[in-house]
Amino acid sequence: QLPTGLYKKVLVILHDSILPYMNEPTLMIDFLTVAYGIGGAISLLALNGLFILIHQHNLEYPDFYKKLYSLLDPSIYHVKYRARFFHLADLFLSSSHLPAYLVAAFIKRLSRLALTAPPEALLMVIPFICNLFRRHPACRVLVHRPNGPEGMSEDPYIMEEEKPSESRALESSLWEIQSLQNHYHPDVAKAAAILNQSLSEMEDDISGLLELSAYELFDKEVKKKAIDVPLEFEQVRGLFGKKNDIFAEHFTLD
Repeated sequence: QLPTGLYKKVLVILHDSILPYMNEPTLMIDFLTVAYGIGGAISLLALNGLFILIHQHNLEYPDFYKKLYSLLDPSIYHVKYRARFFHLADLFLSSSHLPAYLVAAFIKRLSRLALTAPPEALLMVIPFICNLFRRHPACRVLVHRPNGPEGMSEDPYIMEEEKPSESRALESSLWEIQSLQNHYHPDVAKAAAILNQSLSEMEDDISGLLELSAYELFDKEVKKKAIDVPLEFEQVRGLFGKKNDIFAEHFTLD
């Protein structure tokens, strides 16, 4: 058992400073799977090492996606390891062999949590969701369901369900993104509105958005140049500016 602080420090450097120099990286399987099961930030940091073992050393982890799904909670958009998590989640969800119900569950959960996310996280997660639709066309029923959310008395998606296969995500619709089309931040509303159109074949590059901060958004708005709007007006004449004004005979603004 390691102290929490030491656990995090080890996991941060494990994938590039420890595993490449081990003769048998598979010896770390138990350590990483236990860390992955702890939850919170420790689970997020264990993803990097697990990815290397799965990708390069044929580690089989039957409940991997179930655990990854359970990591999606409201804090995921606020933690400082957000960029690392979404970079890896993008890799894990890139395979075209994943079942539609699994990807739909991730899309639906990310969308539901997005309702309380800050603008800088939304500008990253909306293109992320669009990329998932491009990779998995079977999930587009969430956007193009006949009558959309208006035709449903209630959302069949079960947010509290731990198993993606039983969350009923494919029966739902993406009303959360439709709600974000009325977001107070114009860039978020514009990004969410893209789902009203047919998506292009090419995926969006989200690498530059993973570490977007609130300060950068604010700085961008402050540096926008004001647009001079030409106005047509009649020059004021007289005291009150009215035609045939009797005061104009006695008072002028010159």
